[in-house]
Amino acid sequence: MDRRTFVSSTFASLVTNALSANAQPATKVPRIGVLFPGTQAIAAKFVEAFGNGLREHGYVEGRNIVVERRYGDARLDRIVEVAAELVRLQLQLIVTATNVAIAAIQQQSPTMAIVMANSTDPVGTGFVSSLSRPGGYITGITSISSELNAKRLEFLKELIPGLARVAIMWNPDDRGGASDFNETQSAGRAFRLQLQSVEVSRAEDLERAFAVSTAERADALIVIPSAFTYTNRDQIASLALKHRLPSMYGAKENVAAGGLIAYGPSYAATWRRSADYVDRILKGAKPGDLPIEQPRDFELAINLTTAKALGLTILPSLLQRADDVMS
Repeated sequence: MDRRTFVSSTFASLVTNALSANAQPATKVPRIGVLFPGTQAIAAKFVEAFGNGLREHGYVEGRNIVVERRYGDARLDRIVEVAAELVRLQLQLIVTATNVAIAAIQQQSPTMAIVMANSTDPVGTGFVSSLSRPGGYITGITSISSELNAKRLEFLKELIPGLARVAIMWNPDDRGGASDFNETQSAGRAFRLQLQSVEVSRAEDLERAFAVSTAERADALIVIPSAFTYTNRDQIASLALKHRLPSMYGAKENVAAGGLIAYGPSYAATWRRSADYVDRILKGAKPGDLPIEQPRDFELAINLTTAKALGLTILPSLLQRADDVMS
């Protein structure tokens, strides 16, 4: 081969290799969405927990993952609006919590992969076929537990000697609210308690709800967890104290707001664990093949200042079991 032929051949080879390299697709950075149903301030601890979960799996925002965050501001119209916005972005999956937000995304796109950071009853609401084999496009974590509502009543009985009548505050607009209400009713009958249904779906309902509970001589109140009761926790705690009604909640944040006692899953933990599902789906798993997890971490929180204001004495045995005692 003469020198001219050699040079031409080498140049052609280099050009071909360069073109071939340029033709190789760049590694695609996954894009996911996160819809926090509440305000940005309320969601701050969940943002942190979810971010920690992603980092545990090696994801660094801006480097190997893009996270589109939206906030529903605890308004149904806003949740629906941002759900539609996220779906239009054609993301690989969306992470969210509460039945309201899950339903809003599903209505916008029945085939969107959804990871639930929390759902009170994904089977009862029709989101999935079963916990072990969800099917479809939704998986994640549920806060449902067969013993949860009974345990809340048990703590109330221990806290309030002679407990006889309990008001149950729940949101009928929440797809999981009826299931939680029915479970609490069943548990209440087992404890031989008289139960009173108090329905609330707007902040304007709260004054009336407490007035009715007081008029019907409720000894205590159980607040069924929902996006509404979480977002309005300050007002609910204030009204419970005003009406001198000992109140049980599903999240310790309600106790931090001035509520008396709470028992339920750690929602920060469920947000962190939802990153496990994100990782598996991004690596090729189908949502419908991933079993839905039930709660692992539960928290009992008690507000001593509220107890004192209500004239209640917390037994040492109950305080010893508390994970968080606030004063």
